[in-house]
Amino acid sequence: MSAFQDLGLNPDLLAAVERAGYTTPTPVQARAIPVVLEGRNLVASAQTGTGKTAAFVLPILQRLRRHRPGAAPRALILEPTRELAVQVEEVIQDLGRDHDLTATVLHGGVGLGRQRDALAAGSDIVISTTGRLLDLLERKLIDLSGIEVLVLDEVDRMLDMGFIPDIKTIVPHCPRRRQTLFFSATLPKAIERVAKFAVHNPARIVVGRDQVVTNTVSHSLFPVLPDQKFDLLLALLGRIDYESALIFTRTKQGANEVVRQLKATKLKVTVLHSDRSQGQRNTSLRGFKDGTYPLLVATDIAARGLDISGVSHVINYDVPNNSQDYVHRIGRTGRAMNEGDAFTLATPADRGAVHEIERFIGERIQQISLPGFTYQGGGPPRVDTRVPVRKPSRKPAPKKAAPPAPRKGKAPPPKPKAKGRTAKPTRRRR
Repeated sequence: MSAFQDLGLNPDLLAAVERAGYTTPTPVQARAIPVVLEGRNLVASAQTGTGKTAAFVLPILQRLRRHRPGAAPRALILEPTRELAVQVEEVIQDLGRDHDLTATVLHGGVGLGRQRDALAAGSDIVISTTGRLLDLLERKLIDLSGIEVLVLDEVDRMLDMGFIPDIKTIVPHCPRRRQTLFFSATLPKAIERVAKFAVHNPARIVVGRDQVVTNTVSHSLFPVLPDQKFDLLLALLGRIDYESALIFTRTKQGANEVVRQLKATKLKVTVLHSDRSQGQRNTSLRGFKDGTYPLLVATDIAARGLDISGVSHVINYDVPNNSQDYVHRIGRTGRAMNEGDAFTLATPADRGAVHEIERFIGERIQQISLPGFTYQGGGPPRVDTRVPVRKPSRKPAPKKAAPPAPRKGKAPPPKPKAKGRTAKPTRRRR
C-alpha cells in the first residue's frame, strides 16, 4: 500500500498529515491525490467513510499555497448540508495550519453579515451549500470568475435533496478553464448525467463498487414488538461497551421522544435534526465529537458525509425509509478502516423494508435476540424477510392444435354455418 510520502505532497503537508494522525492513505486518497495534483479533472466514487474529503483538500492546499488579500475565491467546494460544509472547513483548518490561506463557510440559517464581510476581505477557499451561494450570486456579493478548482461533493446526496438544478445554475458562473473534482458514493445514471454536464474529460476512480457495505462494520437485526423498542434500546446500551453511539430515528418528533426518555434515565445525550437552530446543531455535533455527549440521537440529516471519528456503534431505532439510507447510516461507524457495530431494531411491520435492504446489500442480516431481555410473548418476534413464491391457482388451458394446412391445389373446406343466432365468442377469464 502507498504511503503519503509517495503521493507527491509537499513536506509541510506531509507534516500536517502526520500531525492529524493519518498513517496510511485510504484507497481513494492513494488513487485520487496524484491525479488531482496533476491538474486533471476527476470523477470519483467511493464508499462513505473512506477519506474523500482529504483526497481533495490536500491537493487544493498544495495548489493555492498562499493567501491573496482582497482577491476573489480561487476554490469552491459545494456541499449538500450545513454540517458537511462546516466539517470540510474544519479539515481545511486542520491540514492547512502551515498555509497562509483563508476559508469561508457559506450556508443558510445565519445572517449574511459575517459571510459578506469575509468575502469582501478575500477568501481563498469557499465551502458552501447551494442555496446560500445562489442567494449571494443574485445579490452580486460573490464573484466566481477566479475559481481554479471546483469541487462537487456528495453529489448523490444532492440528487436526493433536489439540488441538481442549483448545481446547473452555479457551474456556468465559474470559468470554463478550471479543474473540476466530482465525488459521489454511487454513480447511477442520473449522477453520470450531472458529471457529463459539469466535468470535461475526467479521470475516473471507482473504489469498492461491488461491496455496498464496508467489511469493517458488523451489522445485526434485533426483532422486537413496537411497545418494547425503547426498553430494548436501553437494554442494548446497558450491555455494549460504546465510546460514542449514534442513534437514528425516522422523524424529528421520534428523535425528541427518544432523547427525552434517555435523559430520564440520566444518560448524557444530545439531539440533531432540522428543527434545531444552526447554533444548537453545531453545539450538539461539537459535544458529540469531544465526548461531552457519548450518545447522539439524529434523523437522517446525520446519515451522510459527517465524519465523526470514534463512533463505535450505530443503532437504527427506526428502520430507514430506503436501502441507501441504511448503508449511509451504518457507514457512520467503521470509518477509516476502524471496526464498528451497527444494530437495527425491527418490528414485524418492518419486514418489507428489511427485505429491500437485504436485497440492496446482497446479504441477509443476522437476527439476534438479546440474552436476558424479557420479550413479550416469551420470545422475540421473527422479522421474516423471505418472500414466498406465489403459485398459480390453476394450470393454464392447453393451447389448441393448429388446423392442418390445406393441400396444394385444393380449397379449404367451408366452415359449417351455425344454426340459429350466432353466439359471440366469450373470452376465458384467466
